[in-house]
Amino acid sequence: MDITSKAVSLSGTLHLRDANDELLYGEDGEAVVVVLHSPGSKPYAKASAAQQNRLVDKMKRKGVTSQTAEQKAAESAEFLADCTIEFKNLEYKGLVGRDLAIGVYSDTTIGFISDQVAKHLGDWSNFTKGATQD
Repeated sequence: MDITSKAVSLSGTLHLRDANDELLYGEDGEAVVVVLHSPGSKPYAKASAAQQNRLVDKMKRKGVTSQTAEQKAAESAEFLADCTIEFKNLEYKGLVGRDLAIGVYSDTTIGFISDQVAKHLGDWSNFTKGATQD
């Protein structure tokens, strides 16, 4: 068997849900989605390495291994933003690109979005060739 036939896609799309677990749609009826780098992609590997490097740097500077809730949330937002290619049909305070991702993932009042994205990224099966986005 050629194991590369089981390789995951380099990106995937997640149809976002609200806090009530209802699929989100924009005013035009289009799905609100986030396009993500998969765990098998080079950008994901780079984001993961950057996350580890930030933690190591922090430990070297401060000599501590624990993070406050705010530090952990900021670190998570950075990682998720690094894994995000784009949002579709989602607006947040007029931000675009990476600033949009950081804003969305940092806002605790819409924390259900960062939770969904983190969970989605943690499951390789979401990036298989036949994976669905919902």
